[in-house]
Amino acid sequence: MQVIAGTREFQIKEPTVVTIGKFDGRHKGHQKLLQRMLLLGKQKGFRTAIFTFDMAPAGVVSGKKQSLITTNAERRNNMEKTGIDYLVEYPFNQEVAQMPPEEFVERILVGQMKAQAIVAGTDCGFGYRRAGDAALLQRLAPDYGYEAVIIEKEQDEHRDISSTYIREQLDEGHIGKANELLGEPYAIHGEVVHGNHIGAPLLGFPTANLLPPPEKYLPRFGVYASRVLIDGKYYGGVSNIGAKPTITGENPVGVETFVLGLESGVDLYGKNIEVQLLDFERPEQKFAGLKELKARIELDKQYAAEYFERHPEWQLG
Repeated sequence: MQVIAGTREFQIKEPTVVTIGKFDGRHKGHQKLLQRMLLLGKQKGFRTAIFTFDMAPAGVVSGKKQSLITTNAERRNNMEKTGIDYLVEYPFNQEVAQMPPEEFVERILVGQMKAQAIVAGTDCGFGYRRAGDAALLQRLAPDYGYEAVIIEKEQDEHRDISSTYIREQLDEGHIGKANELLGEPYAIHGEVVHGNHIGAPLLGFPTANLLPPPEKYLPRFGVYASRVLIDGKYYGGVSNIGAKPTITGENPVGVETFVLGLESGVDLYGKNIEVQLLDFERPEQKFAGLKELKARIELDKQYAAEYFERHPEWQLG
């Protein structure tokens, strides 16, 4: 997959099937779009390309920081696994926000991305104040020589599957439902960093600490059964999302994971790992001290081990 980022001056020279959107979370609705794009590209012999922005447009327009279920790095990883040929992360600013919808189609999608087909959802919006929509894509198709393919929204219980719907589930700790809507486990990627150094020496539980970037949308703080990808191998785990209220001082919000079955002495510092949240056990809480915390962690480990005994489909190892 070729990533085009950090520039508005680019040119794809091959005919493409293009789809547009934020693709925050790559949920089932997104997957429906992507599958149709891939199928059309195969049928027509065209390359496949995604147009998205390098940051959430709503954040630039409103001036408020926007959180993302998947960061840009995670989105790139997701799209590469999907098999897309081109991913365009277009720099967004106030000038771009003023672009008329037809100019966006003519100059960028058709001109720079060489779109021969455009796949979009019924609720797509683009151009100044999102004035461009599915009807406009269809109306402009004969003028610019592309095929417009409009896809109905994927639904769950009579509700459109969307990033907003998924955030609601994450806020409640309904990680199973969030994963169902995503079509895959909610995941946090990152490099293992040094924490408070109390896990192994004081508690007897060496842990892997991740500090998600500020834009990462995190679920309800608490303890989760998790699956951890390390060097191409999956391990069971128990992860705490939060700010470690039992530990003295101000602690950054992070993801601390005890990895089940990891050989003692394995050094994870500096490794890039993926933590997938599978089941919510309990909310984050403050304990009276490290002794009480240690006893609770033993129960958390037992909970996670029993969870994986009941769910062999997660294919650890």
